[in-house]
Amino acid sequence: MRTAFTAAFLLLGAGASLSAGLGLLRLPDLFTRMHAATKSQAVGLLLVLIGVGIRFPTIEVLTSLALVALLQIITVPVAAHLVGRAAFRTGHVDRALLHVDELERALEPPGDG
Repeated sequence: MRTAFTAAFLLLGAGASLSAGLGLLRLPDLFTRMHAATKSQAVGLLLVLIGVGIRFPTIEVLTSLALVALLQIITVPVAAHLVGRAAFRTGHVDRALLHVDELERALEPPGDG
């Protein structure tokens, strides 16, 4: 039974990671690609970590897996935010696709407006 759960989590994680890779190839603009890369990849990794934790339920392995999961959950949103902000500032974003552009007001030089 444990083997079946391990296989299920590993396959689901691999599928989520595959969808992240396909999203990077198929999606049209930076923000949608960034969304696919961060959300699907993080979920895929967490599912794989759960599968490994089910297969090797020792305290050493579970502690390492928890640390990897925690660092992943902390760093992925920060990295995505920095990539999006850098792309916006360097003009690599099609602003016509944005519904709300809150960052543009924050980046206006003082004295404008």
